[in-house]
Amino acid sequence: MARRLCRDGSLVSAVHLPTIADDAGSGIVLRGIRMRDARALDHELKLNRTWLRTWEATNPSGFTFGGDPKSLIRLLLAQARDSVGIPLIIELDGELVGQLNVSSLVYGSLSSGQIGYWIAERAAGRNVTPTAVAMATDYCFSALGLHRMEICIRPENAASLRVVEKLGFRYEGLRRRYIHINGDWRDHFAFALVREDVPEGVLNRWRAGQAPVGDARIPERDAVAASRDPRLDTPTGYPSRAEH
Repeated sequence: MARRLCRDGSLVSAVHLPTIADDAGSGIVLRGIRMRDARALDHELKLNRTWLRTWEATNPSGFTFGGDPKSLIRLLLAQARDSVGIPLIIELDGELVGQLNVSSLVYGSLSSGQIGYWIAERAAGRNVTPTAVAMATDYCFSALGLHRMEICIRPENAASLRVVEKLGFRYEGLRRRYIHINGDWRDHFAFALVREDVPEGVLNRWRAGQAPVGDARIPERDAVAASRDPRLDTPTGYPSRAEH
């Protein structure tokens, strides 16, 4: 079984999935995904199908899980056993309302990970997503000893761009046709934080109103570049500005 070292030198079990509760009384909890979540997960994914379809990761080979949440959960748990992912459920007041995955975990000289997530439509606009992202980032920095956390966002996803703006993630560049989403390779904007940016913690900094203003601002050059399809050189539906 794979093992990894924390900052203090202790071993981290590859199968350990944390439970992280917001102690501010918001009712938001992150916890490890379980096989018995399959029914609730299936319900939420079907209920929010239209809401999520535009942002859904797809496989360029055409392979899908055929709507089988158990297969998806098995894959996510296998990634956790291999120490390359941390699959978490987002709960609000005890109900499953989304999922957050820390993926591409690398230790040693790079010590980094990526965050991806989805949230049910009924929980949108209630600060659930920024709280969950902040909690997960803080956990990766403090408990796992990671140095850098990254979030990549499609240029037209205004809600997620607002999340990184709120939390003070720093814009790091445009990644052309980076992830296969909703049936095609899509451009993404990359944002990141390193541990030294947030000695007080991402969640504490945000709630204290101290997240830097403007760090997530996208240069006009990149906004314009992302607004055009390089294959056709014609305008797409991307916004020309991303200052939300």
